Amino acid sequence: MGWFKRSPWVLHYNATSCNGCDIELIASLTPLYDLERFGIMSTGNPKHADILAVTGSVNEKSRQVLQNLYDQMPNPKVIVAVGICATSGCVFQDCYNVLGGVDKVLPVDVYVPGCAARPEAIIDGVLKACDILEEKYAQRKKTGRWP
Repeated sequence: MGWFKRSPWVLHYNATSCNGCDIELIASLTPLYDLERFGIMSTGNPKHADILAVTGSVNEKSRQVLQNLYDQMPNPKVIVAVGICATSGCVFQDCYNVLGGVDKVLPVDVYVPGCAARPEAIIDGVLKACDILEEKYAQRKKTGRWP
């Protein structure tokens, strides 16, 4: 990741999960897995975030919050769906108030499977998101506009 001139920042949002993926996402930041060794930092402010990591399925209430977070993030931005609930809605997909996965609301760039997603898989997904972020920067440099 020497290509990146600045540290990408990750914003985490729990749409409606059981907190299994949230715990694993936090575990990826602990010294055992240490996502920060790649220069990737966690933030609570969408205006500073490059990557939005979403856990849980999306319902009507979380849909608007997700859209607001996405709109506040600067370009380029990458969306990571963490866990099977965020990718498809999982066992909750047929519930009356569940829209499905994150891709029903936002353009997802990286899908991290698992129930709950392992910290290794989350780190791999975030690193893939960094590669996509680099591609978006390169495209901006080439075309003069954001994808």
